[in-house]
Amino acid sequence: MSLSLLAAQIDALLENETNLIANLSNASALLNDSLADINWVGFYLYDPQTDQLDLGPFQGKVACMHIQNGVGVCGTALKENKVLRVANVHEFAGHIACDSASNSEIVFPLVKDGEILGVLDIDSPKLDRFSAEDEQELSAFVEALLKHL
Repeated sequence: MSLSLLAAQIDALLENETNLIANLSNASALLNDSLADINWVGFYLYDPQTDQLDLGPFQGKVACMHIQNGVGVCGTALKENKVLRVANVHEFAGHIACDSASNSEIVFPLVKDGEILGVLDIDSPKLDRFSAEDEQELSAFVEALLKHL
């Protein structure tokens, strides 16, 4: 399935929907059903009181419940406010191994109107699973999703 189609699908799916948890749940389900060679996809939501990410809606095996800002791939993407595409997570300093089967990862910060909402995290058992094209297309997905959060 074309990832650009995913951006259009999430936009249509969430039209007139306002519930954050429901929208993120359907977004993770859509990505899980549509992307090949992934073993986890979901969201961590930022809590400014604790300065950490807390587990949100996801598809996959059980996951880490809390991630400190600046720790691991998700916390680093949050702190640096940039997409992180990691070809081999075992070579990423401070990687948090929630699932030992994960070998590559891509994380997108979710920021709307200057407010940090959290991150979208996608893991794969394949090394170097995520290409620059994947990053570009998934960025379009995130942009479409943010309109509904």
